[in-house]
Amino acid sequence: MRRDTGRDMTSGRDLRSNFNAADDSPGFLLWQITNRWQAAQRAALKPLGLTHVQFVLLASLTWLRTEGPVNQRVLADYASTDPMMTSQVLRALEARDLVERAKNPGDRRARSITVTKEGQTLANRAIVVVEDCDRSFFDPLEDVACFVRALQLLRSSSARSSARSSAPPE
Repeated sequence: MRRDTGRDMTSGRDLRSNFNAADDSPGFLLWQITNRWQAAQRAALKPLGLTHVQFVLLASLTWLRTEGPVNQRVLADYASTDPMMTSQVLRALEARDLVERAKNPGDRRARSITVTKEGQTLANRAIVVVEDCDRSFFDPLEDVACFVRALQLLRSSSARSSARSSAPPE
């Protein structure tokens, strides 16, 4: 169902959208909100000297390390980050002595990654800042738990779609 929001994208324009207005497009809204959320996270993390992706990888590694050795591929998969970018970010974190990368004895090509004591301390300081930022950003929502469930559904649905599209033809 289309609603009139006053922001008409199609009338008198060359864009042939299925939506009467930009505010009717879930993808466009997600783009706008994601950019605003990322800007809020960048501002929150700046005093700690972390970018958002550095935080995500450091926090993910801190979380995962209790489950045994972590390699770059496992970390990239868990955080849904590009493996090459993950490697570059890990090098930056390693230069700051927040993580250590060592050759994996079981696989010469893989690297085992561990969080240093300094990295764990920073991850725990940063998680407080990030979660405070999230609380503030998502406060206008009446039911944050419902929103989280919707995001989880979209994530699992897109993961299944990605797996199907990357599978070899039968």
